[in-house]
Amino acid sequence: MDSSLEFSGSLGSVSSLLTRCRTFKVLVIGDSGVGKTCLTHRLCGGEFPCRSEATIGVDFRERVLEIDGEKIKLQLWDTAGQERFRKSMVQHYYRNVHAVLFIYDVTCPASFSGLTSWVEECRQHSLGQDIPRFLVGNKSDLRDPKKTDSQVSQERAMSFCKAHGMIFFETSAKDLPKKGTSGQQGSKQALYQQDNVEDIVTAVSLKLKRQKKLPTANSLAYSGSFKLTNKKKAEKEPMTCC
Repeated sequence: MDSSLEFSGSLGSVSSLLTRCRTFKVLVIGDSGVGKTCLTHRLCGGEFPCRSEATIGVDFRERVLEIDGEKIKLQLWDTAGQERFRKSMVQHYYRNVHAVLFIYDVTCPASFSGLTSWVEECRQHSLGQDIPRFLVGNKSDLRDPKKTDSQVSQERAMSFCKAHGMIFFETSAKDLPKKGTSGQQGSKQALYQQDNVEDIVTAVSLKLKRQKKLPTANSLAYSGSFKLTNKKKAEKEPMTCC
């Protein structure tokens, strides 16, 4: 099974075959407030949103890249972290997924502990280990070397990755991190791995391009967003980054 193919122009024309673009659905999941929306904005648009609200349902953002001479479209599904905003949409999230980004806040250990339930949800919706998985620690710009006990260590994150077959990144959707940023841990100086968001985009694209077998997507392309609709006005909660 191959990834979905998007053709421009007439299906019968030679030009359409030459301009085809493989589209990959990438699911972005994690607890509310970890920065999924801000991160997807940075991944796809290269900008950090000045203001963000809690995602209701799911938003779509896309990024087209050229990898080894081939155009690839990453279609990021930015999902709601709160159960009340997502429970009626869950089955749509996990349909024909090509890769998953698990996001947590490095300054919030509870968001890291919550990853276990997200992994379990993937299992319940039949996402096997053949689907590439990436663990992304967000908000690295907020790390405080003096508060290591209240933050998620990279050692703990990498141990989690090893146990679940994931690729690890730590980054900031807000500030472009500097690799090898140092911090003080007691009397010792520690080096923190900090990745540019572009490193994540490239790694995901390369991994998907090299996958031999991928689930077939029913739809060729998506744009815009799905929102949960009720007779009552949809509730939104202002957040600094969701």
